[in-house]
Amino acid sequence: MTRASETQGGPVVLSKEGLPGWLDPVVRAVETVEPRQLSRFLPPKDGAGRQSAVLILFGEGERGPELLLMERASSLRSHAGQPSFPGGALDPEDGDPQGDGPLRAALREAEEETGLDPSGVQLFGVLPKLYIPVSAFVVTPVLGWWREPSPVGVVDPNETARVFTVPVADLTDPANRATATHPSGHRGPAFLVESALVWGFTAGIIDRLLHFAGWERPWDRGKQVPLDWRS
Repeated sequence: MTRASETQGGPVVLSKEGLPGWLDPVVRAVETVEPRQLSRFLPPKDGAGRQSAVLILFGEGERGPELLLMERASSLRSHAGQPSFPGGALDPEDGDPQGDGPLRAALREAEEETGLDPSGVQLFGVLPKLYIPVSAFVVTPVLGWWREPSPVGVVDPNETARVFTVPVADLTDPANRATATHPSGHRGPAFLVESALVWGFTAGIIDRLLHFAGWERPWDRGKQVPLDWRS
């Protein structure tokens, strides 16, 4: 696969060939999960919303399988300070939002935000499009295997506060799980990992992937972490 900036106009392929065996449950989950099993917020039927994509990148670190996350800069207009997957809105040059546009956008945004080399990423699946009402984003989650890891870090401090990986073992550890409660009344899964509180859309996706991949361990859903109005 070529660098994202060199793929404009050319196909960006999905391939399950040569994936590590531990990713098999994730592959099966991606192939079978229904939109409503992931979120109650689905894209508007009238086509409204800004098309975007995120890269859910699985790698293998010193402690086994891990996910790449970043923390958004606190100065950003939307989702400031939140840990998230790399990603963002589709650009016209990314191509068809209903075709491989989201694949290209996920790689391009990850390269822009974390400095990773997309040529080392093997895309293997796409989840159903979901919706983030607070920002009106229609999000396509794109899954990848970090076949050839490359150095990552903050590219633009105005966009990103830090880039980090989280072992899947820490995400499945019941001690690191909680329910985030917002003053608006919204409640959702949260993860306390790598000195960060992962909540909202990102935590929801991780929670569902762990569940449908069969990796979830019983955890105390009564353990609450309050959020403030600025979140």
